[in-house]
Amino acid sequence: FAEIVTVLDSLDDHLAFRTYLVGHDISSVDLAIWGACKGSGQVLAALKRGQHPHLSRFYAHVEKLPIPQQVLNSVNSARQKKVMTTSGFILDLPNAEMGKVVTRFPPEPSGYLHVGHAKAAMLNQYFAKAYKGKLLIRFDDTNPANEKEEFETTIMQDLEMMEITGDTVSHSSDFFDVLAEYAVKLIKSGNAYADDTEGAIMKQQRMDGIASKNREKSIDDTLAIFEEMKKGTEEGQRWCIRAKMSVDDVNKALRDPVIYRCNVTNPHHRTGDKWKVYPTYDFTCPILDSIEGVTHALRANEYRDRNAQYAWFQNALELRPCTIWDFSRLNFNYTLLSKRKLKKFVEEGMVWGWDDPRFPTIRGLRRRGMTAEALRQYILGLGASQSILHMEWDSIWSTNKKIIDPIAPRYYAVDRENSVKVTITGGPTAVEFKEMPRHKKNPAIGTKKTAYASEIIVDQADAQSFAIDEEITLMDWGNAIVRKIEKSATGVVESIVMELHLAGDFKKTEKKITWLATSSDAPKLIEASLVDFDYLLTKKKIEEDDDWLKFVTPVTEFRKDAFVDANCGVLEAGTVIQFERKGYYILDSVKRAGSDGSEVIGMEFFLIPDGKVGTVASKADIKTGGAIAPGTAASTISAAGAGNGSATAGVVASNARHAEGASGPPSAMYSVKAVNDAEPIEVEGLKMYKVKPVY
Repeated sequence: FAEIVTVLDSLDDHLAFRTYLVGHDISSVDLAIWGACKGSGQVLAALKRGQHPHLSRFYAHVEKLPIPQQVLNSVNSARQKKVMTTSGFILDLPNAEMGKVVTRFPPEPSGYLHVGHAKAAMLNQYFAKAYKGKLLIRFDDTNPANEKEEFETTIMQDLEMMEITGDTVSHSSDFFDVLAEYAVKLIKSGNAYADDTEGAIMKQQRMDGIASKNREKSIDDTLAIFEEMKKGTEEGQRWCIRAKMSVDDVNKALRDPVIYRCNVTNPHHRTGDKWKVYPTYDFTCPILDSIEGVTHALRANEYRDRNAQYAWFQNALELRPCTIWDFSRLNFNYTLLSKRKLKKFVEEGMVWGWDDPRFPTIRGLRRRGMTAEALRQYILGLGASQSILHMEWDSIWSTNKKIIDPIAPRYYAVDRENSVKVTITGGPTAVEFKEMPRHKKNPAIGTKKTAYASEIIVDQADAQSFAIDEEITLMDWGNAIVRKIEKSATGVVESIVMELHLAGDFKKTEKKITWLATSSDAPKLIEASLVDFDYLLTKKKIEEDDDWLKFVTPVTEFRKDAFVDANCGVLEAGTVIQFERKGYYILDSVKRAGSDGSEVIGMEFFLIPDGKVGTVASKADIKTGGAIAPGTAASTISAAGAGNGSATAGVVASNARHAEGASGPPSAMYSVKAVNDAEPIEVEGLKMYKVKPVY
């Protein structure tokens, strides 16, 4: 911004006695400068301040001229024909007509939705709404070996969490009869054949461009085999049906893909054992998209090679074509999105479950404090990039902070460990209460009753920073002067005496301190756990040939016991708040007592990252495999050793050495000659070289 202002100052001076930058009439130079100003939000903001009157006059004058007006009209006309995201990024859907767009989100009910699925779901919903069309949700339940009804339920719940509702909900299994008829049609047209080539050999033949021995099998023989497959006979189970596309096409997705296979061992969760053959997703999708009226099929560009396959099926079966719109897959650093790998975390007890706040699943993110609106803004803000993205987590959490900050009520919390008792002289003889806003900038959040007493507690870290006779500010109360500090033999502050000084100016104090009243007549403080987490991996990006288990972070959970404001007792699980000077938190659970459960005796809060380095940086020390943050209680992943074997044990051992302050390996740095060949001398405790004066 400073560089921009310098340029604006120069332009303003130049235009002090000139209408145009060059000569006495408009030129391309004037248009270029006007365009640069128009396209820069920072420049426009600077001009609004009124500190560049000559440049502002020039800008306003040029904008009224014919050429700039023609440019602005063209831009506005183009924008009306396109769809704008909330972030201002233009997303244009090809071949789209207002009121006629139909998109679909086809999740497989074999697991929980994660942040990668969120991008697909939200883009589909976005275009359906933007073009006043429809969104279909179709469960791709064509593989009974992996699918369960419980996953359908959880997927619908996850979509609800993201505020996504489909106009209709269907299942691929609703169309099994229709799909089988289309398979027969493909066979009868000579575009499919039965094949009993062993799986590994078939894979190798496709790679090498070698035709199957059954590629020219007759239509009658293939139809007979398909009937055996549908019956699930021993003979039928040996075969599959392949589309007759190509043997050696450069696009290997077109090399005679399998479209039907047998499965007699896993009953379908909706159709039971009625069917013994099931279509593949690649065969099912183009057919059902056409049948159900989908106009635009949105899919990740990692499947772009299959776009030609998709079109081939629709053409061969004489179906209405659909427009495919590619988008890039969304990946995050330190994060796995593979269902198989995430499942291993769950099965081996390395996490609490699929809703673990360290997981990239939708319910895991929501449990950590992510909002649906933040997800939507972030995903749409990425625009139509075709590059496979490996994103840092800071940006999405920063977006989330902007959503929660205006509505998160504020409270105080004090770390329980070594909390310091403070006696306030000149304070109230009995506890006093005052109505205070829960959010100073948002009165709609309501008020809370703050207790004021002559006995309070503060954090040990704050107490360590105090000096005798220092004036500090007790937030929401006033100033106080530190008169006495008592410490233990080990240097831990045990008690403090402060003199209340309400006449003091809080603007002149350096330290604004949070506190809680603890006198016997004050409301009882609530014991709570404040929990922070680390990434499950120590490596930013896991490559295909990596043994990812070697990069599992050994310590990912960090707990601090705390006392929290008694006003927190009215909060319900899922509430997002801010503990002032500590961060944003989401209440995960509440422990209650009493016959009616009205007494709150314990709470657990999860820290919500706010995008700043302190909340999103990996806490693991990559060099040692994951060092525990100093001064923090932590619980280790319980089954890390089971999954990692000696690798994890080595990491933990390395952590122990790190914590004990063991010295590292000898330095491999080359030696450097001293400046001016001088010998180092002591200068106020620092090692410095003698250097001759400049003059």
